[in-house]
Amino acid sequence: MKLNKIHHIAIICSDYEKSKTFYTEVLGLSIIQEKYRKDRDSYKLDLAVNGEYQIELFSFPDSPNRLSYPEAVGLRHLAFEVNSVEEAKQELEGKSVIVEAVRTDETTGKRFTFFSDPDGLPIELYEK
Repeated sequence: MKLNKIHHIAIICSDYEKSKTFYTEVLGLSIIQEKYRKDRDSYKLDLAVNGEYQIELFSFPDSPNRLSYPEAVGLRHLAFEVNSVEEAKQELEGKSVIVEAVRTDETTGKRFTFFSDPDGLPIELYEK
């Protein structure tokens, strides 16, 4: 099998409007399509990162919380590449997002940092 690329990442949120605002207004992802699915009482929001379809944001009534700390088995975090981690950190902090200190990857020498989405999903910014 030859995998070409990651097609998309699906995220289930607890507060659809809050997460929609975070991913579109704070992170700057663009909306491709938004659909309310009456039979499921849920939304599905398709989002693009830099013009490429990559994230599906779902809402479902009464979804259980995800364990993050201590870290549980499963998806650990979502990572975005940025040109400057420091500039991206300052921009997020200007939008009242709490961002960890910038660190350097011992293996690659690249700078990175972490912050969380409204549901506590860890998100990493990794320098190009």
